[in-house]
Amino acid sequence: MRQEIEELPDLPEDTPDLYHNQKGQKILILAANPKSTTPLRLDEEVREIDAGLQRAKHRDQFVLEQKWAVRPRDIPRAFLDCNPQIVHFSGHGLGEEGLVFEDESGQSKLVSGDALAGLFQLFANHIECVVLNGCYSEVQANAIAQHINYVIGMKKAIGDRAAIEFAVGFYDALGAGHSIEFAYKFGCAAIRLAGIPEQLTPTLKKKPFYGSKDQPPVPSELASELDQELNDSDREVLTELLIRSGRAEYSARKALCVKIGIEPNQLGFLRQSTDADFALELISYLHSIGNKQALCKICSELEIVFKRGKYSADLENIKSKINCN
Repeated sequence: MRQEIEELPDLPEDTPDLYHNQKGQKILILAANPKSTTPLRLDEEVREIDAGLQRAKHRDQFVLEQKWAVRPRDIPRAFLDCNPQIVHFSGHGLGEEGLVFEDESGQSKLVSGDALAGLFQLFANHIECVVLNGCYSEVQANAIAQHINYVIGMKKAIGDRAAIEFAVGFYDALGAGHSIEFAYKFGCAAIRLAGIPEQLTPTLKKKPFYGSKDQPPVPSELASELDQELNDSDREVLTELLIRSGRAEYSARKALCVKIGIEPNQLGFLRQSTDADFALELISYLHSIGNKQALCKICSELEIVFKRGKYSADLENIKSKINCN
């Protein structure tokens, strides 16, 4: 079932020490290995995750909650009791049939992606990331990602060793203060470093942005055009100035979104705890969809703060590149 794969998701050379967290962020582990299924080393996976978080630089910012032999009714109860920001499923997946949990007698009980998505929708304002560490779980990841900002699933079957290496690498990176996207790539790199040719099996899904009724989706060709105009340095300048201006502070974020023509309620990253996280995600998002108008309005907002000095020249240069009026 496994085959050698040479490609590996690119790992950033210089990734900022950013993470969407707050003190006491809860990670909820849901583990299920019914009697009728192949035994998995779930206890080792959870033990290694816990050990990595205990030694992490930001260990005080995480609380690990564990639920074992999980039945379908246990899932919503765990959400209500734990109020997690990250939910991690460890067990078996059967693709379109669903994820495998347990019934009252310890036998397999399938739960569909649509059923899980409906539950996660109720907790979408609080849960930031879901990790489905089970075979063929991409189907469920796609469904859940309609409501949750970041969801990781598996494109095909994944071996026990690869699943453990990915999970440990993922949470090691989060514990070191990195973003969810970096942690995903770090987990994939950990699989390959272990000599296991399954580094492309994990896949990261992101909640789609639908925009407001007054702001239709931007065609992909516009995003490609903008990519040719603004380089990495330009985007870094906008991110840095947005942080310095105070417009990325939590109390100012909604007002900024309204001014640049973005519906605040559609931005999942609006709730991120750090100014740097929000600024980075906003500029990256606007660039990825090719929204020149919103970027121009951000430049105008920044000009109010940085009227003189070296930054004003940088802003003029960026505005000229994207033809701001």
